[in-house]
Amino acid sequence: MPLYSSQNLKIYNSLSGEKETFTPIHEGNVGMYVCGPTVYSNVHLGNVRTFMSFDVIFRYFLHLDYKVRYVRNITDVGHIVDDVDEGEDKIAKKARLEQLEPMEVVQRYTVDFHDILNEFNFLPPSIEPTATGHIIEQIEIIKTIIDKGIGYEANGSVYFDVVKFNETNHYGRLSGRNIEDMLTNTRDLDGQSDKKNPQDFALWKKAEAQHIMRWPSPWSDGFPGWHLECTAMSTKYLGNHFDIHGGGMDLKFPHHECEIAQNEACTGQTPVNYWLHANMLTLNGKKMAKSTGNNILPREILTGENTILSKAFSASVARFFMLQAHYRSILDFSDDAIVAAEKGYKRLMEAMSSLKEITAGSKSTIDFAAWKQSCYDAMNDDFNTPILIAQLFEGVRFVNLLKDGKETLNTEDLNNFAKAMHGFVFDVLGLEDEKVSDSNNDKLEGTVNMLIEMRKQARDNKNFALSDQIRDQLIALGIQLKDGKEGTTFSI
Repeated sequence: MPLYSSQNLKIYNSLSGEKETFTPIHEGNVGMYVCGPTVYSNVHLGNVRTFMSFDVIFRYFLHLDYKVRYVRNITDVGHIVDDVDEGEDKIAKKARLEQLEPMEVVQRYTVDFHDILNEFNFLPPSIEPTATGHIIEQIEIIKTIIDKGIGYEANGSVYFDVVKFNETNHYGRLSGRNIEDMLTNTRDLDGQSDKKNPQDFALWKKAEAQHIMRWPSPWSDGFPGWHLECTAMSTKYLGNHFDIHGGGMDLKFPHHECEIAQNEACTGQTPVNYWLHANMLTLNGKKMAKSTGNNILPREILTGENTILSKAFSASVARFFMLQAHYRSILDFSDDAIVAAEKGYKRLMEAMSSLKEITAGSKSTIDFAAWKQSCYDAMNDDFNTPILIAQLFEGVRFVNLLKDGKETLNTEDLNNFAKAMHGFVFDVLGLEDEKVSDSNNDKLEGTVNMLIEMRKQARDNKNFALSDQIRDQLIALGIQLKDGKEGTTFSI
């Protein structure tokens, strides 16, 4: 019997604003689409957190014995700067600034995206389609929307008529917005746009002469609107009606709202049963932004090459830190927080190692079954990873009691306990045991700190030649020293 049949999974649905019991359209199967990155720059930490949330959701469905088709797209055209319909495509702009072909930009940052997700132990999606690989499908959807009288062409561009659509449907249902209020609060177009209404959005944009990303269409040489690609790819691989659509909270409006409108205009039915949205990540209590310097890239956490953290941290520690907050909660990233997370992570890994050495007793004095169900109850409550982690530390307490001989488990219960701990720690949360590398890191850290102390003594004795020699030879080995008010630290 599949595990999902004995568990009552509830999911917070952004469409209803409530937790709902998850019932798949097809028993035993889950279709999930998640909006992927626009590949015009290095993936940022907020992206990693969002995709990590859905990686854990994907992992839990697999753990429950569901067959899952997980589709996560790559946006490589059509995403205009500032998320509007007028202006320059983000990838085309990056290509112009760096004097590259657009697909060179796409390739560079798609590789970076995959490299970072591999570092953080993400499972790959079932399908990872690209917007440029589905231009034909997008053109066909536009034709259908025009035929339904909800799309219109203007000077080579095609727009979705939101007001016309709203006569029979509800535009704004996902985000809780009212079309009349939106129209009232929007300035008049004053003839500066081809749109009939300010809320109309582009399905196809005519390419200006300088625009280097363009495809032929019945309306003009141009490119598809950003919202259209997800409608085309989700329906192609999951059908007109599928189980779950996910993404960051910032995509709820207008991106996901427009997706719903496009789907309903084409098929006459709502496309998705459950809409899931992951919340944002802040840094030291403030919004992350490159412009203010309040920003850190995922790789900078791993290397320690930043001015925010006291040292480098492993990918599993960073992953453990992020999963200590619920995916719908704002999470603040700071040095103190990840240092504390590292201590918790090491405690958990030490317990997992100790668990292998425990011998079974003649009887069980721990209610293992109740603890195991409490772990499932946490994940069944809208994938509540912080509560699951709390239950896993209750499991750590059990390990210590068993190791000290204060409690016992019989052979069957001990095997099942170890299997459950392994399943939740490694399979569901996706953590990796880095104790071997940690041991090597401890030795390296001790050696480098000894050299740092020798360098300090050399500088105190005004032996700057020796001081510089130690620094330069460490750099040659790939170890960089950083002098600060609190002393000298290093990064690899």
